Amino acid sequence: MSSEQKPAEFNLDEAKRVLGDVFAPWVQDLGLSIEKLEISPPPDAASDWQPGATLRMAFSDRLCRAGGIVCGQALMALADTAMVIAILAANRGFRPMTTVDQTTHFLKAVSSSDVLAEARVVRLGRTMSFGRVTLFSAADNRPVAMVASAFAML
Repeated sequence: MSSEQKPAEFNLDEAKRVLGDVFAPWVQDLGLSIEKLEISPPPDAASDWQPGATLRMAFSDRLCRAGGIVCGQALMALADTAMVIAILAANRGFRPMTTVDQTTHFLKAVSSSDVLAEARVVRLGRTMSFGRVTLFSAADNRPVAMVASAFAML
């Protein structure tokens, strides 16, 4: 799909297709799935509501460093991928982009648990977009990392 074309509707099925077709094979090896896609605010949304997406990274020993801790590289790749999907949701369709900056603050280790990434678009721009991601341990729903990122829109 060229960057000029958009599907008739950007929805969960289209987001899953992008996740499977656009990202590098090693990203697909992370076992990511899209849990939720938020394109339009719900009727009871707060005034500061932002489009977003929630992705899940299934736990695997292959993603762990010594001691059974999910490695930071996998967590950062999850956050980056979740933010791309959130930007596509805000854009209501595919648009090529590249990560310009990603700052990650690790809060606590996560082991033996899936990880959830809740990504929110802070600003969707013509040439740059910005977002934030909170990573949670699916086992106890406690935050394990906070991520701020910037993307150049191509």
